[in-house]
Amino acid sequence: MSTTDWLTPLQHILNCQVRFITFSLSDWKGLVQQADTSWAYDDNRDKISEGNRAANNGRTWIVVKVSGNAVETLEIDGELKQAEAELITWTLQWNQAQQQLAPKPSTLSESESFALKLSEWIQQQLESEEPSYSIPDHLTAGGKLFAEMIPFLLVTEYTNGKQASYPELEKLLRSFLAEDILLIPLKNQEWLIWGPVSLLKEADSEFMEDEDEETVEDSLTSICHGLHEMLASEWIGECHLAVAHPVCPAKGIVETTVLLRETINLGRKFHVGTSIHLPWMLQLERLLNAIPEVQRSRYLEHALKRTELFVEAEMLATLETFFSLDCNVSETAKKLYIHRNTLLYRLDKLKQETGLDVRQFRDAVLVKIILLLYKVTKRN
Repeated sequence: MSTTDWLTPLQHILNCQVRFITFSLSDWKGLVQQADTSWAYDDNRDKISEGNRAANNGRTWIVVKVSGNAVETLEIDGELKQAEAELITWTLQWNQAQQQLAPKPSTLSESESFALKLSEWIQQQLESEEPSYSIPDHLTAGGKLFAEMIPFLLVTEYTNGKQASYPELEKLLRSFLAEDILLIPLKNQEWLIWGPVSLLKEADSEFMEDEDEETVEDSLTSICHGLHEMLASEWIGECHLAVAHPVCPAKGIVETTVLLRETINLGRKFHVGTSIHLPWMLQLERLLNAIPEVQRSRYLEHALKRTELFVEAEMLATLETFFSLDCNVSETAKKLYIHRNTLLYRLDKLKQETGLDVRQFRDAVLVKIILLLYKVTKRN
């Protein structure tokens, strides 16, 4: 059980605020020296272990875990009764004893061990009402996370029941992206991946051969497509992948995780069948998703009263392709393998029956909104 799993029940039992606070060894020792009261296991105040307590100015701190130079504690608002403090202390010490008696897991690599600690901290912030957006100093990997990196979020679908291992995925990512990557497991099917920003230069050099001007978004899209193809073919099969602009992990890892999760959720909701999701391509979907479902359904019902043409498979495919190619008539006809006049006939038919001409910007926006709302409402 994760340490965060019993935080909420403990708050209900004590009827006060309880939160996790991490101190350095020196800060904890200073807190103990200034405390009104303190308690150490076996009265050995030089040894910091699970269950040690300190109380000052109406607050109580109880050591949960000591890891290197970090002392993880419970900070409890309010003074505890003696029995309450003793019970929490006993529980933490018993839990530590059980962990020592349990079979030792297979030895983790240094990178996986660090990733698990970072993952636990991220989960704590995502579940907190007042999250911290800056990584604590003891989790910044000696300053490496202060450099800009490219963030990806990978969500797998284990249709064949196979479970991926951390070393397996890490090895694949290092072979495709670079040795200097950071892989963080978030949930059972969710992985946060950080790649070096130098990948953008490599992508730019490839496009320079075609004499095309490459934007950052184009480069990120290209990298994301290549990574998805590799993972789908060489790793575990079907998966979803999102990418965002480069950011400094030490300062933006929590916000970036939220953005990438939202991006994949929006992509899967509005664009079924798509596996690569880009936040800058989902601006309209993000806006529509914020509208209450009742209002979305009401608007769609009003729009579709005029015609059933929007829901015909042929028209849907035509409009999807037309919008994906920036409303270019010639390119759309080529993509659909139809004559240009056939496409114009379909667009004229839409205009005649709905009064909306998708070759005009205003009407194109309205039709695009109707299509997106139809997709979501139909599934609901």
